[in-house]
Amino acid sequence: MRIWSLHAKYLDTKGLLAVWREGLLAKNVLEGKTKGYKNHPQLQRFKQMADPLHAINHYLSEIYKEAVSRNYHFDISKIDKDFQPVQMIVTKGQLKYEMEHLLKKLALRDKTRFEQWRNLTTIAPLPLFNIVAGDIENWEILQK
Repeated sequence: MRIWSLHAKYLDTKGLLAVWREGLLAKNVLEGKTKGYKNHPQLQRFKQMADPLHAINHYLSEIYKEAVSRNYHFDISKIDKDFQPVQMIVTKGQLKYEMEHLLKKLALRDKTRFEQWRNLTTIAPLPLFNIVAGDIENWEILQK
């Protein structure tokens, strides 16, 4: 499961489709509708929110906005549109790690997007995230 903190504009088609599916899986987990993935580290930041379902629905709405901007047809009915917007935090170290991780994927899957983003000096988060100083988040599963 990969629930990106970085802005969805950086993702290639495969990455955007995957984060939508994985975000929906996370929503199902948080709603108690599945037995698997209950303790997945990527869910920790949602579980610690006052209302995890508002947080995941807000997250999914941001992914949906990116999909619409690319003329993709994601099913908006999968999101509870009555969510209250939330603000979450992400560390600078986490964003940097995620961009490095994404660039490795893009180098193999989408050379054009790789070239577009490889020299980025400022990484934008998904709009519900506020950036704070810090290293890679403790819930991150580091890739070797």
